[in-house]
Amino acid sequence: MKIKVNGKEKNIKLENKKALLSNTLEFLGYKRNTIVVELNNLIINSKKWDSVILKEGDKLEIVSIVGGG
Repeated sequence: MKIKVNGKEKNIKLENKKALLSNTLEFLGYKRNTIVVELNNLIINSKKWDSVILKEGDKLEIVSIVGGG
């Protein structure tokens, strides 16, 4: 399945798993508690990541949260 992640096309192959947002983020190497996710121009609450199913052509924007002073 092809999706766009931060403007770049990615081919996602999740063997024996549904294309859940949570599985896809894990596949891409992101840690759950350090990012904010926008799917097709809508911010998705992290509590819903386990129920959102991605489809061909979806667009993800992923922003990492950085702490510091």
